Amino acid sequence: MNSDPIADFLTRVRNAIKANHRIVEIPSSKIKKEITKVLYDKGYIQSYKFDDAAVQGTIKIALKYNPTTKQPSIVKLERISKPGLRKYAGSENLPRVLNGLGVAILSTSKGVMTEKEAKSLNVGGEVLCYVY
Repeated sequence: MNSDPIADFLTRVRNAIKANHRIVEIPSSKIKKEITKVLYDKGYIQSYKFDDAAVQGTIKIALKYNPTTKQPSIVKLERISKPGLRKYAGSENLPRVLNGLGVAILSTSKGVMTEKEAKSLNVGGEVLCYVY
């Protein structure tokens, strides 16, 4: 039993990066799929594939590394809003990660998006995680 599936998702990706794996396989859910799409759109992962053959399904993520230095494109994944303490941000006070170099992923009423997209749509929401 997993009480925080988003933290499990982030931890699996973090562990795969530390072990220099190319592909990580994660149990699927709707919010994990949306977070994966945001990571792909912002260039933090190379590709992804949703495999819905099983009952729950899986997400296969191909991690992205620099070809010359072999450094991962994701330096840090940090969970912000936890089940014990939810963190919300209004449209006027959305967080900035590394002075705009990183990305905050939010769950809003319009779907899962980055803080820049939420600011342009003038919506707030729950701050899920920081990526940089």
